[in-house]
Amino acid sequence: MDADPAPDGSPAAGAAAEGVSPRLLGRLEAARLDGESHEPVPLRSRKPEWMRVPLSTGPTFHEVRSTLRGLDLVTVCEEAGCPNISECWNDGTATFMILGERCTRACGFCLVDTRRPGPVDAEEPERVASAAVRMGLEHVVVTMVARDDLADGGAVVVAETVAAIRRRLPTARVETLISDLGGDAGALQTVFDARPDVLNHNIETVARLQRAVRPSAGYARSLSVLSRAKTEGLTTKSSIIAGMGETHDEVVQTMADLHAAGTDIVTIGQYLRPSARHLPVDRWWPPEVFERWKKIGEAMGISHVEASPLTRSSYHARQAADAAVKAGAAQT
Repeated sequence: MDADPAPDGSPAAGAAAEGVSPRLLGRLEAARLDGESHEPVPLRSRKPEWMRVPLSTGPTFHEVRSTLRGLDLVTVCEEAGCPNISECWNDGTATFMILGERCTRACGFCLVDTRRPGPVDAEEPERVASAAVRMGLEHVVVTMVARDDLADGGAVVVAETVAAIRRRLPTARVETLISDLGGDAGALQTVFDARPDVLNHNIETVARLQRAVRPSAGYARSLSVLSRAKTEGLTTKSSIIAGMGETHDEVVQTMADLHAAGTDIVTIGQYLRPSARHLPVDRWWPPEVFERWKKIGEAMGISHVEASPLTRSSYHARQAADAAVKAGAAQT
């Protein structure tokens, strides 16, 4: 396995002055590698050139926004502050976020609202399908907030959304990005039985940082979700966020673990800190490192690795699925 060393990353020392909660600081300290003395990137420091994205809004952007507003739909593009919103909306695509806009978890990297969620909207699946029709989507990406307050974690609504899209757009591919659903076998089976074309579940970070980054989830549980989905014959996908304290070798090991779980598509992108309350940026990994990770991952046998500083889980989702299908066909 090709895994040349890169400078060690680390969790954030000295971040308290920037507003990080003592609890989050404690988790970061617990995850620190022995001998680390690395300082995080200051909150107000200038981003490197490769992280600066020009914002532009054309006619298609406004059409997408009008469709979403008119159908009272939520997108992860807005709720998570995605840097690629201009590119995607100007291209006529968006990632729908279902089950409301409030999440029952509080991951250290995520901007999504964590107040108490509202009731489930029974009409939401049909509205998502209507938006997909109006936008003429060939590849529909649906993500969800974690709903640990629901007995099934929201699995039935995910399945209903897939079914609604299929009724209205039978030729479109449907990609679902799900939580771990608490690892509940029945809830996961509900989603698997809906047969999404791509089942995405994000591992988010390396094993050492799981507790610090997403204390309500787990590395082994995420790998299990992906492995179960693969056993069900689904195309699987996962994402790694870089720049939160991991090392180069840990990213490579995470890709190896994802490959062992049968993951077909892996995305890797640079972490951007949403606010002073969130995890500090540990480092800005340069573009050439992402290119190297892509080569290493695909050399392992992962069908497609989409890796760049601005890559996000749903970025170029259709193209990634196309590439994975093509790679899979070439291997048979």
